[in-house]
Amino acid sequence: QVQLVESGGGLVQAGGSLRLSCAASGRTFSSYAMGWFRQAPGKEREFVAVISWSGGSTYYADSVKGRFTISRDNAKNTVYLQMNSLEPEDTAVYYCGAGGIVNKRLLGDYWGQGTQVTVSS
Repeated sequence: QVQLVESGGGLVQAGGSLRLSCAASGRTFSSYAMGWFRQAPGKEREFVAVISWSGGSTYYADSVKGRFTISRDNAKNTVYLQMNSLEPEDTAVYYCGAGGIVNKRLLGDYWGQGTQVTVSS
């Protein structure tokens, strides 16, 4: 069992940056791929980024490639999402997930409650 708690969301102006964190409980954190999805109002949840259990592989949605960076610290049971050059279209609730990688996407077994990111124009 893995429990996930996201933090770091907030309100930022377009062009700004935020770093999301996802703290995991459970002794098996390092055996899971970790990733981020987001859901904007009225839209389906969409994949953002995923990182393998070792941190050696990362994959991103085309919409965030070059702007967002996913990383993890297995000693701290934490995964991060550094978001730069934010755009109003990035406004969404961001969810952290733990699971496996399928077709360069996270297939999540566990999910956090989400953290709101709002980008003003």
